[in-house]
Order: sequence, then structure tokens, then C-alpha cells
Amino acid sequence: MGAGRTGGRWIERWDPEDEQFWQETGERVARRNLVYSVLSEHIGFSVWTLWSVMVLFMGPEYGIDPAGKFFLIGTATLVGAFARIPYTFAVALFGGRNWTVVSALMLLAPLGAAYAVMEPGTSYGTFVLVAALTGVGGGNFASSMTNINAFFPLRKKGWALGLNAGGGNIGVPVLQLAGLLVIGTAGAGRPRLLLAAYIPLVLIAAGLAWARMDNLAAVSNDTGAVREALRQGHTWIMAFLYIGTFGSFIGYSFAFGLVLQTQFGRTPLQAASLTFVGPLLGSLVRPVGGRLADRFGGARITLGTFLAMAAATGVVVLASVRESLPVFLVGFTALFVLSGLGNGSTYKMIPGIFMNQALARGLAGDDAAAYGRRLSGAAMGLIGAVGAVGGLGVNLAFREAFLTSGTGTAAYTAFLGFYALCCAVTWAVYLRRPAGSRVIASSAETAPQLTSV
Repeated sequence: MGAGRTGGRWIERWDPEDEQFWQETGERVARRNLVYSVLSEHIGFSVWTLWSVMVLFMGPEYGIDPAGKFFLIGTATLVGAFARIPYTFAVALFGGRNWTVVSALMLLAPLGAAYAVMEPGTSYGTFVLVAALTGVGGGNFASSMTNINAFFPLRKKGWALGLNAGGGNIGVPVLQLAGLLVIGTAGAGRPRLLLAAYIPLVLIAAGLAWARMDNLAAVSNDTGAVREALRQGHTWIMAFLYIGTFGSFIGYSFAFGLVLQTQFGRTPLQAASLTFVGPLLGSLVRPVGGRLADRFGGARITLGTFLAMAAATGVVVLASVRESLPVFLVGFTALFVLSGLGNGSTYKMIPGIFMNQALARGLAGDDAAAYGRRLSGAAMGLIGAVGAVGGLGVNLAFREAFLTSGTGTAAYTAFLGFYALCCAVTWAVYLRRPAGSRVIASSAETAPQLTSV
């Protein structure tokens, strides 16, 4: 290891699959980078989901109806999803540590813009543009996951990626708790207090990343890996499944408070006091999903998660029809927890799938590990982007349901059907043991089998 390049902290040799290297040097360095990656991603998630809280501050004096508010949060979701694609490549272009610093400082733009316009009388078009700016916070997830994926050996990826993503996801409930604090103490007319609180946090995260993180020289820009990942059917299958897990988590996180206001008549303070619980629990269990996937296989945990999500959605549909807020909260909280578990298990599946692809090609040892890292790193950004688009789908479904019927029941029913489809795909592709996976399935001692990734 050494600073072989100018302009930053570069590590030239990195081989986490080498047990001696990992024990003597690698684990300590990887964990240090993980800590500061989590911090930056955490604030990125908070900024990305900023408008899930800002809409709670927007009373009648803003002149924006519920459909307009759902469109605001949908705009932030969409831009954040597409931002994940270039952010994935940025790690290879600039280095993980360098890009973490830059991407953290970019969060100042949406915070500053929101601070400037957050008042009655601002045009709706301006609010849409400012909401779109928060998408840079959504991109942080892709670069962070791509970076941390390269630091850890395959046997540790489920835990490491789950912890990295879970720590980032916690930015959602922390922002919502901060919003609750502002509404509860200063009132719904002081949104700028919340925005001002995050500006120094961004500067702290950027400074710590600059001082404590590293770049990996081995993670070089490889457009060939991206093209190959695009051609892999498993990339798109996993992207579809990630719509069901992460798309649900982020879509519900954005919309839940507004749903409580619109369907159940909660005040901003009442809604804010309830919205953070589900995202908090879902974030905390994401590393658990990764750990369970490490032990039992990602596909098994993912299938069980989708089955449970379908059952929880049935509870939500029943609660919506009967207009029972307590039952609704129980069902929705379960959905947050289960989506968090599924986030961890699906992301664990990705490096295992591409390691098995390497073994099926006849590669072994370092060559197989390098191939798996190369393809999984490229695929993660694509999968993360498509999965995040699922959050837009959730918000659009709510918008349409409330526009046509004044209730979210139709949207919940659509979600139930989608989870049933996710169950079928997970079982058919990764648990049915198709004939085409027999060669790959022989690699159980080296990597998770394709049938139990």
C-alpha cells in the first residue's frame, strides 16, 4: 500500500480475499472507510428525502394540493434514481475518497436553494426545480455502495453492504425526527431552521472523508464492465427485485407522512410524530438482512421477505377500507421493516451472482474475485438506479389513487400484486434450480450458489 498517485490518498495494492492481507491490514482500513462512507451517505439520504418533510410545512397558504405535493416528492425520487448511474462511475474516475468529498459538498446546493425559496408565494415551478436538486443526495448511495463493495471480501459483503446502506437509510428517519422537533418547538412556519441545521453537518462529513478515507487504485474506470453488466440478464432481474425492496422503502418513506395527512386527516405535527418509526426500523434491520443472507442465502431471505410483504400489504388494504389508523400503522410499519430486510438480502445476492458467473467461466482464485468485483460494482449502480425508480412508481400510484378516489386503497392493491410477482420471479430464477445453473451450483465452497445467492 502506498500513495502511488498525486492529489489524494491512494492504495495501490488491495486484495481482501487474501486472508493474511485481510487480517494484517485490510480489515482495519476497510472498516475505517466504511465508517466515513456511512456518515456521508447518511446525510445524502437526509437531503434526498428532504421534501418528504418540507411538504409537511406547506400549509394552505402555499396553495399546493396533495397531488401537487406528491409530484414534488416524486420529482426528488426520480432525479435521485437517475443520479445513481453517473455516481457509480465517479468512484472509478476520481477515487472513492475523492468522490465522497465532492458528492458531500454538492449537498450544499439543494439545502441552500431550499433555504432561499421555502416560503408562501414561491411559484410551484420553483419548488419543483428545487426538489429536483435534492436528487444529488440519492446519487450518494450508488457511489458509496460501489466503493465499499471493493473494500470487503465476498464472505463479508452482505454485512458490510448492509451496514453501509442501513446507516445511510437511517438518514430518512433522522431527518423526519429533526422535522418533528422543529414543528413541535418552533411550529410549521419555520422550515428554514431544519435546513440550516444540515449545512454544518455536510461540511463535517466532507472534512472527515477528506482526512480519513482512501482511494483504491485497483478500482479503475472500466466502461467494458458496464457494457457487460448491461448485457447480463441477472442485472435486470435483480433490478426488478430491488424495485420491490428499495423502491418500496424509499417510496413509502417519501409518501407516508403525506398519506397520513391526506387519508387520515392528521395534522403536520401528528403526521411527523408517526412517519419516522417505519423508516428507522427498516434502516436498522437492513444489515440484519445482509447477515441473514450471508448465512442462509440471499434468495431464500428475499423470497421470504416478499411473501411477508404481500401479507403486510393485505393488512394495509384492509385497514384502508375500514379506515382504521391503528391497523394501518401496524401494516405499514411491517412493510418498512420487511423492505429493509429485503434491501440487505438483495444486495448480498449481487456479488454472489457475479462470482458464480466467474466460476462458470472457468476462472478461479484472484481472477474469479477480480471478475466478480468488476461486474458487481458496475451492476450495483444500475440496479440501484432502477430500484430507486420504484420509489417514483409508489408516489405516482398514490397520486393517481388520491386524485381519482380520495383514498390510497387502489395503490395498496397494486403493490400487493407487484409483491406477488416478485415472489414468483425470485423462486423461478434463483430457487427452482433450473438446468442452466448446474455448473454454477457446484461452487458452494467458494461462493454462494446461484440457487441460493
